[in-house]
Amino acid sequence: MDRGDDAVSPVIATVLLLAITVLLSSMVFVMMSSTLDSVEKADPKASVSVRALSNGYHVITITSLDQSLDPSKVKWSIVNHSEGNLIEHSGFVDDSDVYGTVGQNISFHDRDAGWSLTKGDYFVIDCSSLGCNSGDHYFQLVDTGSSSLMVKVNMPATEN
Repeated sequence: MDRGDDAVSPVIATVLLLAITVLLSSMVFVMMSSTLDSVEKADPKASVSVRALSNGYHVITITSLDQSLDPSKVKWSIVNHSEGNLIEHSGFVDDSDVYGTVGQNISFHDRDAGWSLTKGDYFVIDCSSLGCNSGDHYFQLVDTGSSSLMVKVNMPATEN
């Protein structure tokens, strides 16, 4: 066999293979780096149910929540919409006089005891003591991490 039949020398073939490898790996890097730059968590979406009890209490249960949330980053408020959206009571879910308490005017109960806000957790609000049993109030939850309003629900009137 005659050595003059070779199309490309082994040195040039090695350089071409390395160049192709570098080009392909840099293309993959450029494509993947654009996806890694924008890692944003979507705003949480939640829904609740409200029950007004005959003893003047309201039970607000989280019926759906697309992600578990840190209680220290979720703010609750009771707002009087008949007086120009006046916030009458507010705080964070993890406040020591709210989280897991019994006998307080406002309490939050973490059903799975996982120190997180998830589906099935609920608030118990003594509206007869707080004066929010007239039907002129609404309850809202705000995720302070994303500054998004998750829940805004009217609190029905109760009779004592």
